[in-house]
Amino acid sequence: MDQLVGILVKVLLFAFVAGIFAVVFVVSRRGRKERERITADYADLARIAPERGWSYAPRVRGEIDQYCGAPPFPGSGSNLSAWHYTTGEFRGRAFKYFEYRYNNPMSGGEAAARRNLIIESVFIMATPGTAPAVEIFRPDMLDSVMDRRTRVQLGVSEFDERFRIASQDEGFARSVLSGDLVPFLLSDPRAETSRIALRGDKVFTWYSGTLSPAAAEEKLGYLCDVLDRIPAHVWTSA
Repeated sequence: MDQLVGILVKVLLFAFVAGIFAVVFVVSRRGRKERERITADYADLARIAPERGWSYAPRVRGEIDQYCGAPPFPGSGSNLSAWHYTTGEFRGRAFKYFEYRYNNPMSGGEAAARRNLIIESVFIMATPGTAPAVEIFRPDMLDSVMDRRTRVQLGVSEFDERFRIASQDEGFARSVLSGDLVPFLLSDPRAETSRIALRGDKVFTWYSGTLSPAAAEEKLGYLCDVLDRIPAHVWTSA
């Protein structure tokens, strides 16, 4: 009996060790594939820009300092880096997109912060006029707890339940959403994960993660679709 127990223990130990090696192998393989995908995406970003008449730079400094003070950028800063900085026109509108990278301040030490790099892919498009700050988004748990900005409610129950509007100018926010934008946001799946932020003469959206040509196409198209549904009189009355 003791011999049988010993054999069983050895078998279980072998299975446990083999399982650990299998997990490490799978994770390593997935990580390698993910790195290869990202590298290929970055190469495609550099390739497609000149093909479409756009301007591309692997890295620029200082160009995004002007956006400090609003998410996802820091409250202040200078000579900030923007990676894969691309500018051009899309559907007749001027745009720029890039990666903004920063170290996680909650990582616990400089070395750990470098290992926990946060990447925000940001897309910015010119608007027909200037506007007060308005943000339209699906709130997550963190927003529900931390976001203390003035909340505007439209009185459209389905929209008010699913989306949050943050603005100090309620009249302007209501004007922005007075046309076809509300039904569009309620029906378009991109609105689930794509925040809209109007600031000055720009509209922004962003997500956490690396840039890719597919994401650029989707987000630029989304911003155009949003602007197409904002009434023209909004920009002359702002």
